[in-house]
Amino acid sequence: MRCLRRSLRTPGRWAVAVALTAWAAAPAVGTEAPTFVPVTDAMLRDPDPADWLSWRRTTDGHGYSPLDQITRENVASLQMIWTRALREGSQSGTPLVYDGVLYMPNPADVMQAIDAVTGDLLWEHVRPVAPEIRNSVYWPLGSNNRNVAIYDNLIIDASSDAHVFALEARTGRPVWETPILDPGNEGYVIQGAGPIIANGKAVSGRSCMPEAGPDACVITAHDALTGAEVWRRRTVPAPGEPGDETWGEVPFEERVHVGSWMPPSYDPELNLVLAGTSVTAPAPKFMLDGVDKDYLYHNSTLALDGDTGEIRWYYQHMRDHWDLDHPFERLLVDTVVAPDPETVRWLNPDLVPGEKRKVVTGIPGKTGIVYTLDRASGEFLWATPTIAQNVVFDIDGATGAVSENEDFVFTALGQMHLICPGAVGGKDWEAGAYSPLTNAMYMPMRNVCMPAMATDSPDASLAILGLAVDYTLAPGKEMQGTVYAVSAETGRILWVHEQRASTTSLVATGGGLVFGGDVNGRFKAFDQDTGEVLWEINLGSPVTGFPISYAVDGRQYVAVSTGHSGISSLLLRMTRELRPSAGNNLFVFALPE
Repeated sequence: MRCLRRSLRTPGRWAVAVALTAWAAAPAVGTEAPTFVPVTDAMLRDPDPADWLSWRRTTDGHGYSPLDQITRENVASLQMIWTRALREGSQSGTPLVYDGVLYMPNPADVMQAIDAVTGDLLWEHVRPVAPEIRNSVYWPLGSNNRNVAIYDNLIIDASSDAHVFALEARTGRPVWETPILDPGNEGYVIQGAGPIIANGKAVSGRSCMPEAGPDACVITAHDALTGAEVWRRRTVPAPGEPGDETWGEVPFEERVHVGSWMPPSYDPELNLVLAGTSVTAPAPKFMLDGVDKDYLYHNSTLALDGDTGEIRWYYQHMRDHWDLDHPFERLLVDTVVAPDPETVRWLNPDLVPGEKRKVVTGIPGKTGIVYTLDRASGEFLWATPTIAQNVVFDIDGATGAVSENEDFVFTALGQMHLICPGAVGGKDWEAGAYSPLTNAMYMPMRNVCMPAMATDSPDASLAILGLAVDYTLAPGKEMQGTVYAVSAETGRILWVHEQRASTTSLVATGGGLVFGGDVNGRFKAFDQDTGEVLWEINLGSPVTGFPISYAVDGRQYVAVSTGHSGISSLLLRMTRELRPSAGNNLFVFALPE
């Protein structure tokens, strides 16, 4: 039935006018609107291979397309098919593609529907943003629009001023809009975490800057059809709630900045939303109530009940004194678990090697450490480092409890340490990918450390976190960027690619390829088995968007965007011979017809 549906509908039949204001125009007079087949939960669980229906295509976070027309043998013939400029601002968008239409989130709450074959604009929605939000010190981050969701006939997004809203997918008309927080507080500016769909609910998190207070640090679920709030989960406990004691004598109103600023993953069988969280403010724990407390639920994985938002289990990856957030993609994988004791640093002694488990794995934080947990219970299974890190000293295999390296824990103002990795990672928001063909995860990493000082100066580089930092290449390293291929079964590092420019987000495909970019504007195709670069093009500007692959009428495409990013600028300071431009553009590639 899927193939019949696709053959009867083509993207060129959409007759809608371009809207350059906040309201999308209606279909042209005298034309018949085509049938739009609503997107269902079943379709999101098992998408048509031609479509890309969620942030990482599927809600398990894999970033994998089964399309296999573009292969290791023919990728050298890949050519650019079309390109389109995007709106100004901090740009790191992920396209969605459904039935030949590409939906592209632009910076500053701008959404576009584009013909996925020709690059022609079908409609554009420009949502007004209040001047106090645009003038906020957080606007460069808040203008990010990393991802959107599709459900039924709606495109759903989270705004820069703490709303969630829906547009009609066919026309761009606004359908509903719901405030999440009081938009008058500039600390509520969203840092680019759009929603995913979890059983009919749009689930998204906040970045919650300190002045917004603890009630802004929430993950929320809204009915995807109506916008009505279903639940909200605060990521810091209030007095009397579980975890309150972990904050000691810190007043509730000062328990701030524990954000969940990247999209979560969702397991429909367990009905679990798997979300990650960030560091407290300030980061050095002596500035709160001592270095011996956990301050839940910062730098944790939270497993939330999809219907209620209740925390079913949590795992804290570290007590973070250095701004080493852990909010990144969680990979939900069903795999044999057989970590290699010769290469994997930390193991659960009760693990039965060779047993198949439902796990949540990947590199969830800036430390670059791979963590693998049981998805249903949160039981620690194994963990191992990748890039150089000096902050995690040990992990108790039996309990999963993490011990920080006391030599680098701040205990007084003015103390300085060389912390590896730096606050830009290690691993950062640029997403890795997982391929079921190899049962391996592919992770974009960087060899960066930071001289850091604990400070209460309002002029410090990370003043809101109580830190003054700079960035440098890791000792002994000349190559800033890396890609690590790691077995999800054994934890072995299968291959490592190193290069001068820092690497960015990846996508794996059924053709045996891993596509990814870097901050010097190069976009590449790697052999999934060896890491060999099989194809490369210079796009001119940092590859800041999340790449995808889709198909229309049997032809496979690869899409990725470039643009301005504050992180890219920081990274390029360490490799000053690299001098890309900073243009926001969307690029689409395919094999010659």
